Amino acid sequence: MLTNPVYAALTGPHASFAEVRGNARRYPAAVAPFLGLPDEPTAADWADAAELLKASGPAALMRPEFDVPDGIKLDRRFDLVQFVAPPDLPAEDAEAVRLGVDDVPDMLALVALTDPGPFRSRTIELGTYLGIRRGGELVAMAGTRFSLPGYAEISAVCTHPSARGQGLATRLIRAVAAHVTATSRTPFLHTGGTNSTAIRLYHSLGFTLSHEMKVTIVEAV
Repeated sequence: MLTNPVYAALTGPHASFAEVRGNARRYPAAVAPFLGLPDEPTAADWADAAELLKASGPAALMRPEFDVPDGIKLDRRFDLVQFVAPPDLPAEDAEAVRLGVDDVPDMLALVALTDPGPFRSRTIELGTYLGIRRGGELVAMAGTRFSLPGYAEISAVCTHPSARGQGLATRLIRAVAAHVTATSRTPFLHTGGTNSTAIRLYHSLGFTLSHEMKVTIVEAV
């Protein structure tokens, strides 16, 4: 399941979000740019995926490396590492506030400045997002994105450059983890395979490497 998190989410807790064609699933483009396929997709599955890509544009597959079939164009591919949180990670934070729809413009501005990964205008619908404001400005945030049976992904961890070095990312990761474990799920997360700063942080917090994967961005021919 964790080696194919998008498909596990879109055939599980996030099924209501799924654009569906056969066995292929994708999130609406305004929610998240991800496509899911079974662990061993057939030619028919890839044909269905191509139709979804034609309808809604390019998308990213998050899974072990695979051969891109005819009818699908490979845009780019990069390494991804996945970590699972330790049991002692969760810690609530009094300064962290729940973010809502009215906060989305500030969230999008922070994401544009810091580039923590995909965050779209409707991504907030996928889970709970927490933020820290200073002087009214959103300076840090994190939340939950993919929801799988028994797991929830911590995502969009980012801090404004003016507020870095204060441990805000760590505090928000712990606070989001507290929300996840309160719902009897285990937190996990992803980062780029070359993002040494993030990897050091996650190791320091006790996260355990669970899988090395690929993000493969594809479009229909």
